[in-house]
Amino acid sequence: MEPMRFLVNEVESANKLSGLLVSGELKKDDSVAIAPSGQQTSILAIQQESQQRQSANPETALSLELTYSVSMQPGDIIVPADIRPEFADQFEAKIDWLDEQALLPGRTYTLKAVGGSGEATISKLKYRIEAESQQQIAATTLSAQQCGVGNIALTTPIVFDSFSICNATGQFELLDRTTGELVARGEIRHGLRRASNVHWQALDVDRQSRASIKQQTPRIIWLTGLSGAGKSTIANLVEKKLIAKAKHSYLLDGDNVRHGLNKDLGFTDADRVENIRRVAETAKLMLDAGLIVITSFISPFRAERDMARTLFDEGEFIEVFIDASLEVCEQRDPKGLYKKARNGEIKNFTGLDSPYEPPKHPELLINTVDLTVEQAADEIIGFVENLPG
Repeated sequence: MEPMRFLVNEVESANKLSGLLVSGELKKDDSVAIAPSGQQTSILAIQQESQQRQSANPETALSLELTYSVSMQPGDIIVPADIRPEFADQFEAKIDWLDEQALLPGRTYTLKAVGGSGEATISKLKYRIEAESQQQIAATTLSAQQCGVGNIALTTPIVFDSFSICNATGQFELLDRTTGELVARGEIRHGLRRASNVHWQALDVDRQSRASIKQQTPRIIWLTGLSGAGKSTIANLVEKKLIAKAKHSYLLDGDNVRHGLNKDLGFTDADRVENIRRVAETAKLMLDAGLIVITSFISPFRAERDMARTLFDEGEFIEVFIDASLEVCEQRDPKGLYKKARNGEIKNFTGLDSPYEPPKHPELLINTVDLTVEQAADEIIGFVENLPG
């Protein structure tokens, strides 16, 4: 029989509450604990539809009175004192992918489970499970109706059990962060113990301290646009102008980063997602160092640009759309990439056989058909200088 798990929905007082028994049997006088806090108490009374009960079965809405007062809140789970669930922000899971758009490791999704919800990424896909043979096949992504096993990392820990122990608290859903549509269902296999061994180290020197000695406000100037739109040329001039103003800056360029930090990545959708994830985390470290960071990447997917934005405080992330049509970019073709792509020499080329999703609400739009490089750089710097702070 599955262990007792009672989801707290409403808290009337420190010893009175109501909720749903999602698994197992709950009995009067049971010794219980509150997850995730670990506080212990016991069941003084069980009430179902205004009737007192000695016990209750799963999928039953109940009101409970506890023997001892404890601190609890909606979303907590009452469990047997001797059979407790896990509480972590990483676990291995079986994933049934449902969406027509493939699973992309590194992309942020919304996870919903009985024991909590939050932003989650499939940090590593271990393998795909062949439907008929159940054979394990190496894979980096999943397509619609495919199943696989991978590691999931959350921004905040949740309460859970292995699915083999408790179905109700061992399953979850993944939703698209933008649309809220269901993209996958999953079963938790086990928590990753290393998740509880890594903690933020408190440091005395913070971002403000580093920025103050540089006498500037750190920012992220995130240039996005098609290949040939003018991102690298404009970014280079922006940094030159910042240096001339005695500002401390650093330019992260798409091609340059792929020579080192991201040299192991290709140009599939999954690799592009991981490319931007790494760049965003690197930019965050540089912003913490007090720098003005300019990034010049195609960064074709809105989801990853939105993910990058969430790493920074309000006003720190400035999305600059370097706007030029595909026709204009292909006419320029400064690196000869469009020609190679048209000839089949380059696969997954953005704008041709891989999509580019233009920003919907960028902080700044630069039309490189109408503006010179000099004018574009001046407009970006002027925008940044006029920001509060």
